[in-house]
Amino acid sequence: MNSVGEACTELKRDYDQCFNRWFAEKFLKGEGGGEPCLQLFKRYQLCVQKAIKEKEIPIEGLEFMGPSKGKSESSS
Repeated sequence: MNSVGEACTELKRDYDQCFNRWFAEKFLKGEGGGEPCLQLFKRYQLCVQKAIKEKEIPIEGLEFMGPSKGKSESSS
């Protein structure tokens, strides 16, 4: 699948390959520590943010990679 920005598609593929390799070779074998693809993800994220801004895609009210502010914590 292509990215929201044409210029970001290659970065997305690189990140997807890194993540899938880590998931299959490490995480599924119980070696899930660390953030092996973090730098690729950050480069891709910046590219997507730029593309969203350039295309004037409205993103108000959306939350990225974080908990919803409206969620309440469950009591124990």
